[in-house]
Amino acid sequence: MQVRMGLLNKRTDWSAEKFRAYWREEHSKLASQLPGLLAYQQNHVTDTAQRGISYKRGPESVDGISQLWFDDSRRMDDAFSAALGAKLIADENHFMAYLRIVTAEPLEVIKPPAPGAALKRMSFLRRRADVTPEVFAHEWRVVHSALVKTLPGVLGYRQNLITHRESPKGHVVGYEGLPIDGIVELWFENTETLNSAFASPQGIKTMQHATTFIDEITTFLVDPFVVA
Repeated sequence: MQVRMGLLNKRTDWSAEKFRAYWREEHSKLASQLPGLLAYQQNHVTDTAQRGISYKRGPESVDGISQLWFDDSRRMDDAFSAALGAKLIADENHFMAYLRIVTAEPLEVIKPPAPGAALKRMSFLRRRADVTPEVFAHEWRVVHSALVKTLPGVLGYRQNLITHRESPKGHVVGYEGLPIDGIVELWFENTETLNSAFASPQGIKTMQHATTFIDEITTFLVDPFVVA
């Protein structure tokens, strides 16, 4: 399975409320028609504080993160090459100032709760300069995932390892053009349990390991909305 994730920035002359309403109520009607689409979820950013952790934060700033799941890359590419793809671009230009795209391989470490049933935090990860993509993938998917599973109160955990980047959408770039290696999805009951989890002995051990392969962690609290 592949997930196509959009990193959205609203037009500066649009309020957050107007942007969220249009994305949720209008743009979703187009995107949900993509052929081969397995699922579609919008994540509306509600908080940009570095909650739960004290860690170097990257420069990334977004108003929303979209997730569209497909069986494989071929079906995903075919979906956006259709006539509907042009309509999507025209509509994106109507309410977005900037849109970047990443394709990722999702790994569900802990099955998440139903959307809206718990607090959801998403994080962008950038590896250390002395860490190769291969080492990053191993440390994150094998070692770090096992540590995160020990966090008290964690309700869900998904890793998205990035394999393709477009900045802006339609313009394929290398790593330096969009230096994000992975996107994390974590679920907790509330901000208190989130903070407590990372303040626990297990959380301290987990973040100590993070310093061995991660340079930046940029976190967002999001309000998920399931479209399809």
